[in-house]
This record gives sequence, structure tokens and C-alpha cells, in this order.
Amino acid sequence: MKQARRTKWRLKSGAGVLAALTGLVIPAAQADSVIDEWAAVKVPPPPELKPVSIDAASTALIVLDISTQSCTVEKRPRCVAALPKVQKLIGEARAKGILVLYTLAGTSKRTDIIKEVAPLDAEQSLSGAGPDKFVGIDLDAILKGKNIKTLIAVGTAAEGAVLHTAAGAAFRGYDAVVPVDGMSSTNIYAEQYTAWHLANAPRLPDHVKLTKVDMIKF
Repeated sequence: MKQARRTKWRLKSGAGVLAALTGLVIPAAQADSVIDEWAAVKVPPPPELKPVSIDAASTALIVLDISTQSCTVEKRPRCVAALPKVQKLIGEARAKGILVLYTLAGTSKRTDIIKEVAPLDAEQSLSGAGPDKFVGIDLDAILKGKNIKTLIAVGTAAEGAVLHTAAGAAFRGYDAVVPVDGMSSTNIYAEQYTAWHLANAPRLPDHVKLTKVDMIKF
């Protein structure tokens, strides 16, 4: 028993000497997972929003899943509040001849797109994809066929279609622009996480710019 205590003391003493000599900090025992430390996680500072200058000839705007089913005061009040900003962005894009595309989720139909941001007759609405609109429909072929290099993404849900389509664009070699006042979800944490992910996840910061509608110049 005494021998075991002496051995334990030597190990602790040796660790202390090593830390003193090397400057290393010996960490305290950590929880098994982030779930165990959930309440202790500190919110990081917000990502920087940047002004964006758009080349109309090589840019497309995609309006993601804004329908009477998804964009309601009861379900996503921020989506309803964002409609004037999205409408303004669509109007500016059209005025510059920018390609405007729409997507539909679930069983939503083209006629379900909210009238304030509804497509013109000549504008495409795409359905059949999941959160990443590059999977399940020919979005990549459409963009490449128009020599698009930059994709502006607005819509709902932030952590669904906006996050995965913007990331999907970046992974496929496009630049993505995400106005944070044009994306929405059922809760603020999902919007916060989406902004953090797009600004910090591997490969994305080099190809994704977070901005606001009024900071986009055509």
C-alpha cells in the first residue's frame, strides 16, 4: 500500500516537473462528449459580414423553398419578416439580367411560392431535391450552361437548403454569397449555427461570403 502511494506521488511529481520544464498545461479530466458539456459551451463571436460586388453576367440567384407551407408567421416568423429583403434582392437581380431560379421542397408546387417573391413566367422552379439542391436535380448543369461562377442563396430553412446548397456550391467550385437577412429557420440557434458553419467549416471560408442584402452591389 505504501509502495503504491509512493509510486502515485512520483508520477504526479514527474508530471508537475515536466509541465514546469516544458510549459505544457496538463488538462483536467474532460467530459466524454460535447453533449456532457453542452451547457458550458460559449457562443463564438459573430462572423464578419462583407460587402459583395456582383458580376451580373456570371451570377445566379437561387430562392430556396419559400412557400406558403414553409414561410408562415406560425412556423418561421423570420421568413415572413425577411420577405421584403428577398423581394428587393430579386428585383435588383432581375434589373441586371441575373439568372433567377427557384426551388420547391416536399409537396410544394410552383403556385405555392409566396406571391411577394414569386417567379416570373420565364423563371425556372426546380423540385425533387433535398436540402442540397445540387443533388436530385440538374442545378449544376443549369449553372454551367449559363457560365455561372457565383451563386447567391436565400431562403428557408437556413440549416437545410441554405446551408447545404451554399456549401454544395462551394464544394463544386462556385463562389457562394449568403445574405444573412435573407435566410430563416424555425429557431434562432439554427440560423446562428448556419452562419458559423459557412464561415468556419473546412474549405467554405474561401468560397462563401456572408453579407446582407443592402451590402450587395450589382
